[in-house]
Amino acid sequence: MNPFGRRNHPRRLTTARPANTPLGMHDIKFIRENPETFDLGLKLRGVAPSAESLINFDQARRGTQTRIENLRNEKKRLSAFIGQLMGQGEIEEAQEFRDQSVEVNRELSRLESEFEHLQDVNDLLAALPNLPADGVPEGADEAGNVEVKKWAPDGSPPRPHEGMAEHFDIGAPLGLDFESAQAVSGARFAYLRGPVARLNRALGAFMLDTHTTKFGYQEVAPPLLVRDEAVFGTAQLPKFAEDLFRTTDGRWLIPTAEVSLTNLVREKILSEAELPLRFVALTPCFRSEAGSAGRDTRGLIRQHQFDKVEMVSITTPEASDAEHERMTGAAEHILETLGLPYRRMALCTGDMGFSARRTFDLEVWLPGQNAYREISSCSTCGDFQARRMNARFRPTGEQKGTRFVHTLNGSGLAVGRTLVAVLENYQNADGSVTVPPALRPWMGGLELLEPAK
Repeated sequence: MNPFGRRNHPRRLTTARPANTPLGMHDIKFIRENPETFDLGLKLRGVAPSAESLINFDQARRGTQTRIENLRNEKKRLSAFIGQLMGQGEIEEAQEFRDQSVEVNRELSRLESEFEHLQDVNDLLAALPNLPADGVPEGADEAGNVEVKKWAPDGSPPRPHEGMAEHFDIGAPLGLDFESAQAVSGARFAYLRGPVARLNRALGAFMLDTHTTKFGYQEVAPPLLVRDEAVFGTAQLPKFAEDLFRTTDGRWLIPTAEVSLTNLVREKILSEAELPLRFVALTPCFRSEAGSAGRDTRGLIRQHQFDKVEMVSITTPEASDAEHERMTGAAEHILETLGLPYRRMALCTGDMGFSARRTFDLEVWLPGQNAYREISSCSTCGDFQARRMNARFRPTGEQKGTRFVHTLNGSGLAVGRTLVAVLENYQNADGSVTVPPALRPWMGGLELLEPAK
């Protein structure tokens, strides 16, 4: 039996939502007070206006809940009164109140059933994306993304495409083996052997060591299998279940360490003094790549299993924008230290991920493809994920009040794609690959990868 079969229809997540957020992922008070702003944000994300229907659902739900509470109180009152009358021997009078109690129970049962149905508004909210931050470029797809900066070593132009091979041709003599993986696992898997395997390992270790020593991230070795609640908390569920792999016991293989790392603060109340929290992990990641048929079918760009270094930050709302810039800078530092040309792109409203309110993509130059390709995506999510996880902090000086934290995540970097970039940018005419100088301490001083003779 294949333990990694996907289920297209995961069970309803009735226990996965934070307890104190009955209307889910967005602030219903904000929606009531700013319906036009809310609908505009959804429109920019390509989603139909929803404020009016959500407000109506909320009003109906709260009204029904009030009636249920009143009827439960009436039921208790009648029960006590009936008991008192029976104790006094007033049987006929007690029967009259019993009849009233039957009617109360009937109406209470009807309203409780109605209330259970009204709670399905959570599913509507769970399917709505985060609202874009001010200043995010407007656009329907990647054509609306805006280049913010471009970098290359010494300011020189990226290596030209002419005469450059793609990574799968360069890597094959160095131990990049797709044919064996196809026989063992099917499409979109690879064996890394010999020099390529060593280079891949060195890249991951270099990234981890840089983020922990230079940027103060705490290294974490997290679980690779998580429960529904964790994947719901970071918003891969319920909307993107088909993009994930699920085991036969109901756990999910992580599509990114963002899931495990961000959920470290799930259901917690932190002190403001603890923030920011910064975590980093190097893990395998697993994605079904649903909907990507025909895209990047050759090579390492789009795999079912790949290694990635992931950064996660937990901050106060006031610090989240600065933390986003800091995180993006940490990812850029990796590229610059390796001497890999790249550009930073501000994603438009229609191309951002579901949880993001602002995203910067870093795209590395691949001369073999004659194109820039995404190698890192750094996003600030505001309190969108925190509401799903019920992750809060208590501001300094306050004894009772709490606020939702802000969460951020970013690739620092995708290891396989960095391997691709090194192979293509450092390729030599004789088929060898020069090891980037900054990486050589993690390669035992090796300066050149050469094909086996």
